[in-house]
Amino acid sequence: MFTGAYDLPWWGYVIYTLAMTHITIAAVTIYLHRHQAHRALDLHPLPSHFFRFWLWLTTGMITKEWAAIHRKHHAKCETVEDPHSPQIYGIRKVLWQGAELYREESTNKETLDRYGHGTPDDWLERNLYSRFNIVGISIMLVANVILFGPLGLTIWAVQMMWIPLLAAGVINGIGHFWGYRTFQPADASRNIVPWGILIGGEELHNNHHAYGTSARLSNRWYEFDIGWLYIRCLEVLGLADVKKIAPRLKLDPAKTHCDLATLQAVVTHRYEVLAKYAKSLRTTCADEMRALRASAVSVDFRALKRWLHIDTNTLPQTERDERERVLKASSRLATVYTMRDELAGLWQRSTASKEQLVHQLEDWCRRAEASGIDALRNFSRRLRCYA
Repeated sequence: MFTGAYDLPWWGYVIYTLAMTHITIAAVTIYLHRHQAHRALDLHPLPSHFFRFWLWLTTGMITKEWAAIHRKHHAKCETVEDPHSPQIYGIRKVLWQGAELYREESTNKETLDRYGHGTPDDWLERNLYSRFNIVGISIMLVANVILFGPLGLTIWAVQMMWIPLLAAGVINGIGHFWGYRTFQPADASRNIVPWGILIGGEELHNNHHAYGTSARLSNRWYEFDIGWLYIRCLEVLGLADVKKIAPRLKLDPAKTHCDLATLQAVVTHRYEVLAKYAKSLRTTCADEMRALRASAVSVDFRALKRWLHIDTNTLPQTERDERERVLKASSRLATVYTMRDELAGLWQRSTASKEQLVHQLEDWCRRAEASGIDALRNFSRRLRCYA
């Protein structure tokens, strides 16, 4: 019986499979995601074509389709037009049938025409990769069988399910359903774990949605993005050119008034501002909730916490009514949540001039510091230091 060209110990097959699938993950996050979909970096033709060829062998995915669907996901995130939102389709469907949702959207010509611009359109793409995308994975199947015999079928099956499960399922599903949030963009994105290794850094999904065009997905000292490590290695070798990374917040402790620099910093770091606001006022809200309960006013702490992170206009009407009921019972909570809404509204007022926005921000800070709420006053004083 033919057993293949190589007879490896069991751990040899495991290492080979993990190495092959990890290269595929690197190709997806570096080439498809950060380079093609978001233009966060430029790639030299050598790694660019290697990644394109490797994805043809191991996934059969077409660059234009992937980039277009992902761009639409960002443009229509958590709406009925989002191709794969667990908030719309449910976590089970996206987790286990994410690849089917991808294939369904790939047949939408409007999506490809509107969001697929700037992707490869050379002779190879038109006559090989897009036209015969099944041929690549068939070649990989034959190669695995030649190398490892019948066991190569199992290795090939793992390769074929790796991206549909981890990218289409875990990232698109769990990445919008479970985990921690460093920033507060207007979607449900979450960081699954702080160490982006298994899925090439895509585990840091909330960071990505906060700064979509950043080539680096890690933002905190304890976060690790292995995809960024590979990009830095390519950059050192002259094979990549990073265009943009997430900005770092700078503070000037000497500042006591808001100016244009403060406004620009607040707008640039708006998702971090809202996250820090929620964190700063969490204890205040918990204390006030206990006081309300002592007065026989029923309060759902989970809902109270969630309202600190979500814009009022995105809440269902039933939750808006409940929020209004609770805020009427507590002037302190009303101040906390009203001030949160006003702060979020600053960068949504596109008709106001920069000078008007600076004045509104300074007025917000004055009222926050005069509110009598220590946490709100401290938050405002730190906000003035943004530079």
